[in-house]
Amino acid sequence: MTDKPRVGVAIPKMTFARVDGSSRAIGSPTERWTMLFVYRGKHCPRCKRYLNKLDAALADWTAKMDVIVVSADTLEKAQADLAEFGWSFDLCYGLTEDQMRSLGLYVSDPLSEAETTDRFAEPGTFAIQPDGTLMLVDISNGPASRPDLEELLDGMIFNIDNNRPVRGTA
Repeated sequence: MTDKPRVGVAIPKMTFARVDGSSRAIGSPTERWTMLFVYRGKHCPRCKRYLNKLDAALADWTAKMDVIVVSADTLEKAQADLAEFGWSFDLCYGLTEDQMRSLGLYVSDPLSEAETTDRFAEPGTFAIQPDGTLMLVDISNGPASRPDLEELLDGMIFNIDNNRPVRGTA
């Protein structure tokens, strides 16, 4: 793993391919806040439960910010998940190992080919301010630890509405 991401500074510029053929970018100024969720991939049932909860509350999230979800999966795996679950968020694929490391994510090797065949990122959540700077980071080294979506949304709404400063910079 590389160094942890620094809040209060610009997140590295990256572009992610979406399953619909378009792309989403981070690291440059935008009109809105962006919440980036990195998930392990198609092989992870815990990710599916988490993303289903995110999708169920997506209207509440997108009322305040853009939502991007990405994994290292191939287009075919991401399309299969989208077909199975019908998610409405911007589903992206093809996260590279260099991008994983730039985000400070833990990177895992598959335990077997039954799990998956390539390295993948462990979960991460990043709140990005409209100026492209990182405001909040939550990184896990395994699938069992992720931020509570209801609490995270409530906290992000509070931060956005009250123009709260970046914390944890010391």
